Amino acid sequence: TRAPGPSVVEAKLAGSRVLSPTRTLPGGVSVKAQTSAGILSKTTTTIAQKRVAHTPTMKRPVIPTEFGAKVPTNVRQRYLNNFIDECMKFCPSEDLAFQMALEEEKVVYDRSSSKNIYLNVAVNTLKKLRSKKSNQPACLLSGSPAVVGNRKAQSHEEVLGGRLAAKTSFTINRTGKQQEEKLSGVRLYRKLRDYLMTEEQLQEHGYPRPHPERSGRAVVHNVPEKKNVDPFAKVCCRCGAEYKINANGNCVRKEECNHHWGRLRRHKVSGGWETNYSCCSGTVGSPGCSVSKQHVQDGRKESLDGYVQTFEKQLPPDGNGGVYALDCEMCYTKQGLELTRVTVINSELKVIYDTFVKPESKVVDYNTRFSGVTEEDLENATITLRDVQAVILNMFSTESILIGHSLESDLFALKVIHSTVVDTAIVFPHRLGLPYKRALRNLMADHLKRIIQDSVEGHDSSEDACACMELMIWKIREDAKVKR
Repeated sequence: TRAPGPSVVEAKLAGSRVLSPTRTLPGGVSVKAQTSAGILSKTTTTIAQKRVAHTPTMKRPVIPTEFGAKVPTNVRQRYLNNFIDECMKFCPSEDLAFQMALEEEKVVYDRSSSKNIYLNVAVNTLKKLRSKKSNQPACLLSGSPAVVGNRKAQSHEEVLGGRLAAKTSFTINRTGKQQEEKLSGVRLYRKLRDYLMTEEQLQEHGYPRPHPERSGRAVVHNVPEKKNVDPFAKVCCRCGAEYKINANGNCVRKEECNHHWGRLRRHKVSGGWETNYSCCSGTVGSPGCSVSKQHVQDGRKESLDGYVQTFEKQLPPDGNGGVYALDCEMCYTKQGLELTRVTVINSELKVIYDTFVKPESKVVDYNTRFSGVTEEDLENATITLRDVQAVILNMFSTESILIGHSLESDLFALKVIHSTVVDTAIVFPHRLGLPYKRALRNLMADHLKRIIQDSVEGHDSSEDACACMELMIWKIREDAKVKR
């Protein structure tokens, strides 16, 4: 058997006699006089820790102030400090913690085009750093409660709520609160009818409408009158420069297109407001930050022939005409923007149709930054626009509800006329009104706290279609809360 340790011997000695106030234990620690030997037997001794001199810490990095920045400097500094606090918990030195936090903050800033996007990405990064800290071994975390004084670590919940608080879960059952009902099928179809666009709205927002006299042709209302009547004179839809084309649609002169691919954003600066491009923070009138081989045109509203219109079909007994979300990707050809990919999803967020489409004219710019479609994607594509139109007419009827963001753009690409439409750009309007529209990624960040269109390889049409469907389901539930 093992010999008892010193602390056990001390406890036994303490239990056999009462010590006076001046009497000391063998360790040299004075013990307060007690009237009961039983209490003394439970008394433990502690050794006073040595005082350590204060060591100066490094000065934390500061983000320089920049006027007209897409994210305010004080917001960036706040999150940088949060990142530093988390990195300090698992990095072996302050210098490494500062370096890692600065790199993380720079990645967040570079990925964000606005303050709302920055906040969402920063929160996700903070969660990632916290999980990294929790995955570190306890022996590596200096100053951790688990290694100080050989005491067992206590959770925050245990300190506040008692021994079982960290292990116990509970819910508050509020009387009268209804369970969130699933929105799909005929129920979703009926709810969405409240958000359908009227004929006046379709015309006001420039949707293709059927020509009153000519079958297969569309008309567009609310379009500014064209000043230039020369069919060979075009205006570049990226840089605004005028250029000439020949009868084949080729540019007469080889000119590079210097343009900004980002949108114009207004920022508050000292003394007023400033408008900058989201791509490079350049001011209005500054030289473009991107260079393309040649000028391009939109051309969709000039070519209004070859349109098809959805037709009536017999509805099922429950009256559900179907709910679908639609998104298209396009590239620039000699004739303008043409369809390269189309994706349709159903109310269950499942893709039911997704295909690459071969453009009719020669491609001059694949627009990969936005479309995500590359030359390799279209290399073996055989599906034509007419094939897609046949599938669309078979899949939808006049009563089918189509959901999309600025859906008129997709219908122009498809050359389809449809009237039963829910447009998320109209349901969630811009505070300044037309012609301004809110970006889909900003709507998702604000309302569903999710980041989309985050890939450097361009947009994903299935992701955008799902986002539109989810936004409308969220909107229906939020409006139902107000009515209740």
